[in-house]
Amino acid sequence: MGITAFIAEYATQLIDTLGYPGVFVLMTMESMVFPVPSEAVMPFAGFLVAGSRFTFLGVMVASTLGSIIGSLLSYGIGRYGGKPFVDRWGKYLLLNQHDLDVTEAFFRKRGSITILICRFIPVVRHLISIPAGTGRMHLAPFLIYTTIGAGLWNAFLTWCGLYLKQNWETVMKYSHVVDIVVVLILVAGLVYFVMRHVKR
Repeated sequence: MGITAFIAEYATQLIDTLGYPGVFVLMTMESMVFPVPSEAVMPFAGFLVAGSRFTFLGVMVASTLGSIIGSLLSYGIGRYGGKPFVDRWGKYLLLNQHDLDVTEAFFRKRGSITILICRFIPVVRHLISIPAGTGRMHLAPFLIYTTIGAGLWNAFLTWCGLYLKQNWETVMKYSHVVDIVVVLILVAGLVYFVMRHVKR
């Protein structure tokens, strides 16, 4: 079994076992400071939609609610903890002050609309709710932008998983190529992460 098939099988089994609550919990973590990428969750939920285990609507409700709750918790961290929290606990979550500084710069430059835009940007997506809390952004627009951005992103990833599963035979036909790409991306990501943090 190649890497692609292995990841697809076991990630799908995990979400299948946990059901909608699993999608909710994982996306709650994804919207906080935990290193849980939505790209590793939602496509496999889409796999289960293709297999009629889940419904598209059910996945959207569970994932978007999770994104909202996680964002609200991060908002609270920013409002009542902010930088001291990242300074103390960030290293355990693969985050550092630089990550937060970059995210805060995004927020200062673009304002409230940043909450929507940053739902589509890796790393920043996990942190953007903290500067929103630190800046005491009004809760109503924060929730509106978070819901729209998270809903669109979750729908896109779920659709990708649904499409891939429906064309799984074609994907597996070229899975050896996908495996090579996956390995290269993982190695490059690991090298970049180590070099960046060792340098700092």
